[in-house]
Amino acid sequence: MIDMVDELIDLEERGWTALTGGEAAAREFYDAVMDKEVVMLFPGGIILSSRDEILRSMGGPPWAWFRITEPRTLALGNDAGLIAYGVKAQREGGEVYAALISNAYVRRGGEWKMVFHQPTPE
Repeated sequence: MIDMVDELIDLEERGWTALTGGEAAAREFYDAVMDKEVVMLFPGGIILSSRDEILRSMGGPPWAWFRITEPRTLALGNDAGLIAYGVKAQREGGEVYAALISNAYVRRGGEWKMVFHQPTPE
């Protein structure tokens, strides 16, 4: 499952890079990566499961920088996996954001698609 590990870590790096590129870059990346059905759970009891709603939520200021730490993956079968890691990130002039992130992916047509996302602020 080495390929899965490398692929999921690379996917997360590319996702955070897109989030540093602004609204259009973030929406383009996640529109391509999210599965048809996806669930995102956020602090405060916020649950998003509409692709359009999720893409609209990416309109905030871009991250200026990020650092992923201690990524861990778990194979959930040949075509499904979970990745969990720590992240520190900061928006221009903002406080440093620190969280634990967990994302689940399925492979469809040879490409990884996000089906679940949950950040847990530290």
